Amino acid sequence: MKNSDFLNIGLGSYVNKNKVVCILSADGNAAKRLKEYARQNNLLYDATAGRKTRAIIVTDTNQIILSAIQVETLVDRSLSCE
Repeated sequence: MKNSDFLNIGLGSYVNKNKVVCILSADGNAAKRLKEYARQNNLLYDATAGRKTRAIIVTDTNQIILSAIQVETLVDRSLSCE
């Protein structure tokens, strides 16, 4: 895999871009329900290091990854590496 196959989600964490289905804003009730569902089903990965969750990343294996980076920043990083 090339370095451009990975998306920097902040604080030294990376995700394989080919596995990302969508990046959601963490605001709103739907995002909170999704986060709680993932936590209850052991599908949640917290990459915020205790900071406020700003984005929720959904992978093709239905795993949920929390990031402290803004959605717009993650999208920009994803597009700039292609």
